[in-house]
Amino acid sequence: MPTREQRLTEVFIKLADTLGEDFELAGFLGMLAEATVELLEVDAVALSLTDDCLVLRVVASPDSRAELIDNDLAGAYATEQALPLCLRGKAIGSMNLYRNGAAALSEQDLALGQALSDMATIGLLHEREHRGRQELCGQLQQALDSRILIEQAKGMLAERTGLSLPEAFTAMRSYARGKGCELKAVASGVLDGTLRTTALLSP
Repeated sequence: MPTREQRLTEVFIKLADTLGEDFELAGFLGMLAEATVELLEVDAVALSLTDDCLVLRVVASPDSRAELIDNDLAGAYATEQALPLCLRGKAIGSMNLYRNGAAALSEQDLALGQALSDMATIGLLHEREHRGRQELCGQLQQALDSRILIEQAKGMLAERTGLSLPEAFTAMRSYARGKGCELKAVASGVLDGTLRTTALLSP
């Protein structure tokens, strides 16, 4: 049976490991809620995560595994303590600790709860930054692929027609604007032969 300190170390490692391809937000919050119930010996833990207009809530108790809920637990327990999920002024949600009795949590347990909240916030913000960077890289890769495709089509059109490279590009761009389509689609048509050269050169 691991000690509380050993279990806390395991949880901190899991909270930091958010950059894997198999990361799943609800599962991450569920793990945090269940671990907090275990480590702090509270009667329920509810995590609320806000992202623009979305609010995701996960609750766990000693008798049930974590589950998504639509409402909060306000009024259902005698004692409630809210801890922010916040880093350097950036708040992304909260952790609410609930107890059936009127006794307040100790300073040590509150400090531990806040440490779990802080670690989770760091992990979640890293995941968001990582995901955002991946999306940006994807957009840049798409732009690069389009540029390569257009350059190839421009060269093929110039070779077929005797136009200069700038003239070939102008012909493709004018056709795309006239038809209301993307230049990339015109380039694809030139390369696969579905777009006739005469159509591009027609006034």
